[in-house]
Amino acid sequence: MFAWLFGTPEARLRKQYDAKLEQAMLAQRRGDMKSFAFLSQEAESIWQKIEHSKQ
Repeated sequence: MFAWLFGTPEARLRKQYDAKLEQAMLAQRRGDMKSFAFLSQEAESIWQKIEHSKQ
């Protein structure tokens, strides 16, 4: 009923995923490979949740 107001769970996960990827890109540009790897791994786990929610 209020999906237009709060968004769907998949849309919220997608927004988190996009934010993590952007943070990872910025870390890579700074040359912080440790943070880049950590943020990329977090983004990958969010992507797995998105894929799991589709099934």
